[in-house]
Amino acid sequence: MRSSPALTRLVDRLRESNAMYAAILPLLPAALAASVRPGPLDEAGWSLLGANAAVAAKLRQLVPCLEERLRESGHAIAAIRIKVQPW
Repeated sequence: MRSSPALTRLVDRLRESNAMYAAILPLLPAALAASVRPGPLDEAGWSLLGANAAVAAKLRQLVPCLEERLRESGHAIAAIRIKVQPW
């Protein structure tokens, strides 16, 4: 995989997304955390995936706190996007 620059970037973004999720996880109530997954990271920002609309609504309320935690942890992102993706 390291021979392909595109795959290398993809793997790096996946690792960064997971590291960002680990940084915000302590801020999420346990019941909410069970319904949230880290999503894609790109130039426009980072996505969090909620299992349903109620989870997404609660995440939207927490975005300012989550962004602050990410800044404190050294993760510079443009924005956090909240998306509903049932699983």
